[in-house]
Amino acid sequence: MRNRFYGAFDLERRSGRDDGGDFRTAFQIDRDRVLHTPAFRRLQNKTQVFWSGEYDFYRTRLTHSLEVAQIGRSICHWLKSRGAPLEEDFFIDPDLVEAACLSHDLGHPPFGHAGERTLNHLMAGWGGFEGNAQTLRLLCERIFSAKRTGMDPSRAFVDAVLKYKSLWSERKYLEKEVPENHFLYDFQQDEVDRVLGGNDFPAELPPGAVRDGFKSIECQVMDWADDTAYSLNDLSDSVRAGFLNLERIERWAERVGEPRGEGTPLGELMTAIRRGRVDPFVGKRIGRYIRATSLEEDVNFMSGTTNRYRFRLVIDPGVKAESEVFKKLAFEVVFLSPQLKQLEHKGSHMLRQLWELLETRYVKDQPIDGQKFQLLPEDAAGEIAAAGSEWERARLVCDFLAGMTDGYAARMYQRLFTPDFGSIGDLVG
Repeated sequence: MRNRFYGAFDLERRSGRDDGGDFRTAFQIDRDRVLHTPAFRRLQNKTQVFWSGEYDFYRTRLTHSLEVAQIGRSICHWLKSRGAPLEEDFFIDPDLVEAACLSHDLGHPPFGHAGERTLNHLMAGWGGFEGNAQTLRLLCERIFSAKRTGMDPSRAFVDAVLKYKSLWSERKYLEKEVPENHFLYDFQQDEVDRVLGGNDFPAELPPGAVRDGFKSIECQVMDWADDTAYSLNDLSDSVRAGFLNLERIERWAERVGEPRGEGTPLGELMTAIRRGRVDPFVGKRIGRYIRATSLEEDVNFMSGTTNRYRFRLVIDPGVKAESEVFKKLAFEVVFLSPQLKQLEHKGSHMLRQLWELLETRYVKDQPIDGQKFQLLPEDAAGEIAAAGSEWERARLVCDFLAGMTDGYAARMYQRLFTPDFGSIGDLVG
């Protein structure tokens, strides 16, 4: 049965080729292409909260993405089950949402958000670095390494991962300094134009937070699924790791004035910790967050072109507020802890050292100690050498660093800078 929610505009691919003859839908093809890429598999060794490889039960970017995908699909099924405005043949496609959820962290570099901030600082003179912008670059330009043509995604799929629609230079102009995050690269303007079918943003959607809040319904579902996983599942890891305990929660609650009595979010979390029932607490909450969603109709400059902009995702205010409490708790007690900040500093230091070496050798094309050492794999070095400008070479070096896993980055750093580490046998990775 054809899903009337989507039309030819949504299904169109960058190449113009159609999917005729394939037994799968366009969005199932998008999802499957993501699943079978090295970029997706590398997420298994990229930090979510705690460094990947520390212990086998902590979440990595891969397990986080799988959990987000499951939540995203469940939201689609929940919304459809509620009936109008959705119908049996008119619904938000769960395969499309799953593809977006699986892809949303593809562009994130090693060492978590600290790695992202470091690369953005290092690339300040070359247009910045942002994990979501890098995801778009992978999907549309880089993900198939043989031809570097991207995965030829459908318009609806690209739009579903497009959390931000402001450019780096627009953010820089607004903020009067190098933007920290929430931007696309300037050269990705064509992707925004293509997603919008050539429609210009109206005056009421200027660059910045207002424009970045203009998302397709699938992107909104993905965003809430990500928030749900981040605010709940990361709590579970933090308790297991010993970063969140009753004493620290009580101290934090007292400091910020957050109630922790019976029936409050913090009170119920603390009860779950006392009873050793954190995972059931999280599981029940995930179901509650899914059921907290509903749809309302919207009218905007894209709503006449595609149903993907005819609807807005509405989150129950109480659940939204609870999610914000849990996110703030995790951020201030766990993410800002000296233990994690020390690890972030180490990751940042390794990325900086690698960048400075590779920038000298490959971006500026200068010898090191009078020699032009071949430091990168042959295919990466060859592509950089063929680039026509310093800007292109810098972006390609950044691509290489962003694509590394935590383990690969650490081993490469040790081989290059630690005198007693490494052998010929280590050189494969």
